Amino acid sequence: MSTAQGRGTHARAILGPELYAKLADTHVLLVGAGGIGCELHSFLFRKKDVKQSKALVAAQTASAFNPNVKILPIHDNIKEPQYDIPWFQQFDLVLNALDNLDARRHVNRMCMAGNVPLVESGTAGYLGQVQPLLKDKTECFDCIPKPTPKTFPVCTIRSTPSQPIHCIVWSKTYLMGQLFGEDEDATGELDAAEKEGENAQEIAALRKEATAFKIVRDALRSKNSEDAAELVFRKVFDADIRNLLSMADMWKSRSPPVPLDLGGIMNDSFVLRQGTDPHTNGASASTSKVPNPPAPVNGQTNGPAPKLKDQQTLSLKDNVLLFIDSTNRLANRLRNGEETISFDKDDDDTLDFVTAASNLRSSAMNTEMAGNIIPAIATTNAVVSGLIVLQALHLLRKSHDKLRNVYLQFKPAVPLSTISLSKPNDQCGVCRDTYTLIRCDPSRAKLGEVVKGLLGDDDREVSVYEGQRVLSDPDWDDNYDRTLESLSVTRGKFLAVVDEDGELSTISVGVAPLPDDHPADGPSYILPSPLPQPTRRIKPPPPPPETPQKANGKRLLPVEGADGVIDLAPTPKKPKFSATAATISSAVTSNGKKRKAEDTFSPSKKRRLEEDGLILMDGADDKLEGEPEPDFILIDD
Repeated sequence: MSTAQGRGTHARAILGPELYAKLADTHVLLVGAGGIGCELHSFLFRKKDVKQSKALVAAQTASAFNPNVKILPIHDNIKEPQYDIPWFQQFDLVLNALDNLDARRHVNRMCMAGNVPLVESGTAGYLGQVQPLLKDKTECFDCIPKPTPKTFPVCTIRSTPSQPIHCIVWSKTYLMGQLFGEDEDATGELDAAEKEGENAQEIAALRKEATAFKIVRDALRSKNSEDAAELVFRKVFDADIRNLLSMADMWKSRSPPVPLDLGGIMNDSFVLRQGTDPHTNGASASTSKVPNPPAPVNGQTNGPAPKLKDQQTLSLKDNVLLFIDSTNRLANRLRNGEETISFDKDDDDTLDFVTAASNLRSSAMNTEMAGNIIPAIATTNAVVSGLIVLQALHLLRKSHDKLRNVYLQFKPAVPLSTISLSKPNDQCGVCRDTYTLIRCDPSRAKLGEVVKGLLGDDDREVSVYEGQRVLSDPDWDDNYDRTLESLSVTRGKFLAVVDEDGELSTISVGVAPLPDDHPADGPSYILPSPLPQPTRRIKPPPPPPETPQKANGKRLLPVEGADGVIDLAPTPKKPKFSATAATISSAVTSNGKKRKAEDTFSPSKKRRLEEDGLILMDGADDKLEGEPEPDFILIDD
């Protein structure tokens, strides 16, 4: 029996003949080919594949396992407009293996719009999660709001970091971009920070710093510059910090930073702060020493640079060597044709650079050392990948009652836990929308024609949005005569038609191109058939009324006066009430009518009514002597 036949025999026995026969015609979209994604095709990457497209390498390697499986690799951004609703609808199943919140939300919305089953997943160290999502049957990724990634003020990150996270954010998002990213003008960010009231003196210093970056950027890209990494170090960790020290007012209430002297660090004469060993200068705590000899600095050949390994202790000197070595590696990539380089946790060069830069920044700014950045754990990714496949098989079988949210937890006794799927959140702004598709030529189709066509005979008042932009509302329809293209509503975008009264769900209209065989002189748009029928919105229940605090009825403890005497007031006696005509069940009222026992009023109730300014009378004929005719409410018994 051949390998292919043997593989088919086992798969048929495991999956059953019906599902196995269906696999040949099943189209699956896997978004992401990193930690989890590569595990879904087994362990695909080798040392030789570093810096190559993950999607391309994964497809090449996995295709050799089973030539009968057709794998089409796409190296692109899933948010590009060509990946619209019709493109997603060609797949029977989507598997998400992303670590980017924005991209995960985008894929979730496209699957909800196209009614395509989605298996969402994620890992964090030893923890993992798998969540199958199905339109109108389960909650979607956005049904539960996700925490917004924490942001920090510009001046905190760039001038006055006080925590290790500030140094990591600075290295990863600022320094990486300034040195190896696109040559962006930093003045926009600084202008915004200044308008928000951040320190004007700091902003001015940061403008000067941004201008100086052009010199080091050019050096990193020049093949004639042999000491570009050292130039970067001296600018970032020496000159820039001296520039910060020149602003004396900034350091009145905080510990001032220390410029890092490259030469002194390399010859072990530099002392970071009093009381530190010049040979370690605040090494990050770990279990072993860096075994490799130092790298060449200032033309001196001292052996290969240290490579970042888990559980190494990096002294200040080790971090300098790692920074110079990783900077040189990244500079060589720029010189060999890469236009820009961004941080990727699976890229050793960028990982080493951010680790070293964060630790050096922490040392100079007197914050705790950041330590090693731990990449994803392969075992966790492998377990989660297996769980994804199990949930995917339930979806393909349409065994929706067997779908579960599965969690991988750091509990050796119970490493896996499952919970039943939750119903959609009625207030979700993604999966509770009514989705439809309009095929059009955005250069000819006008907004007003499209909106009126989608509403048909429905004349209710609506507002129209694209993202956060208001395109029209009941009192403003100036854009109705403009084309969709002129409003930047093109392929892949969504128009949101919102009911002004909030009674019906929002109609989310995906924009797609006209069919290839559509006549050139034909209509500029094709309406969906049937027209979308928005559902009635389920309004959230009103918040429960606040319950006023009740007095506990207990007597307060006696208080001792200044003279040491405790004044004990006598306990008030409960009033006694005699059996009068108002309290005896067989009493006769002034109009001669007998009242039942359950209709009588107790003295305490009468007293409470009188305190509220009300007088309880036995009947409408009762009179108050010497008083004007009062207003009263007749309670008919």
